[in-house]
This record gives sequence, C-alpha cells and structure tokens, in this order.
Amino acid sequence: MPIHVAITRRVLPGKEKEFTEALRHFLGESFLHGGVQGAGMISPLPGTDSREIGILRTFADEAERDAFYNSQLFKDWEAYASTLTEEPNYRQLTGLEAWFRSPTPPPRWKMAIATLCGVFPTSLFLSLTIGPHIQPLPILLRVLIIASCMVTLLTWVVMPQVTKILKPWLRSGR
Repeated sequence: MPIHVAITRRVLPGKEKEFTEALRHFLGESFLHGGVQGAGMISPLPGTDSREIGILRTFADEAERDAFYNSQLFKDWEAYASTLTEEPNYRQLTGLEAWFRSPTPPPRWKMAIATLCGVFPTSLFLSLTIGPHIQPLPILLRVLIIASCMVTLLTWVVMPQVTKILKPWLRSGR
C-alpha cells in the first residue's frame, strides 16, 4: 500500500528563490530512488507573505519510505535544506487525507461515494452497539458520543481500509 508523506518547511527570509530552485532539482533527483512514486511542491499563492512550502511524497510502501529517508541522497538534501529553512514538519497521511492533499485528487463525486462507503456502515454499527446504551442521556451528549466515535473510527480504522479497497477505482479516469 502506498505511503503518503506531507512535509512543510518555512523558508528563511531572503532564501525563497534559492530553496525553491534547489527543491525542484532535488524532487527530480529523488525519482532515482526506485521506491519514490510521486513528489510535488506546493508553493504559497503569489502576492502572499507566506514563506511556507509544502512537499508531498508518495512511496511504494513503508520499507521504500524508510530506505529513502535513510539514503545518502536524502541526508545530503536535508543538510543543505536545513541551512535555508526552519525545522521541517513531517506527517504521514492516511485515508482520504492523502487524497485531499494530493496534487491530483479523484473527482469529488468519487470521494463522496468513498466517504459514504465508510460512513454508512460505521454509523449503523455505532447505532446498534452504542446507541441502546446511551439512550437515556441528553440528546446533545448522545450526538457528541456518537460523533466522537464516528470520527475516531473513520480516521484511523475505516477510511484507510476503504481507500485501500477503492484505490483502483479512485485513480481511474484521472
């Protein structure tokens, strides 16, 4: 299963052009590492004062991700980039979060259907298992409990599986 990683770097003042040029070059070089399946840069909107650059990486799997981040190519890049930016923030993306952050996400209607495939069975499951036990509670508290359980299950259990199963369909026609 592909691994998606989002990196955010805040460029030091006056180093924006140098960093973006070096990053473009490094993104191209990174494809020499066989496990890199995708890489992209997200620049701030023109006319804004933001110095934050986003980097999205997709790896074939966890082993390829780890091999890339332990490679000399990456270590050399990190040493150089650290002279141009503040400390980077790395986040592994899961489930639909990876699609929403992707430079080429599937159409919204496909994301809506994928979400429904996760939400419907999860809400049914929670209604049948937790619902009867929280019935005596006030409505606001019941809704809060169900919503909290729903978000937790969807984020860490259900949607990563749904997107894994629907991956070929989500990617088709892009």
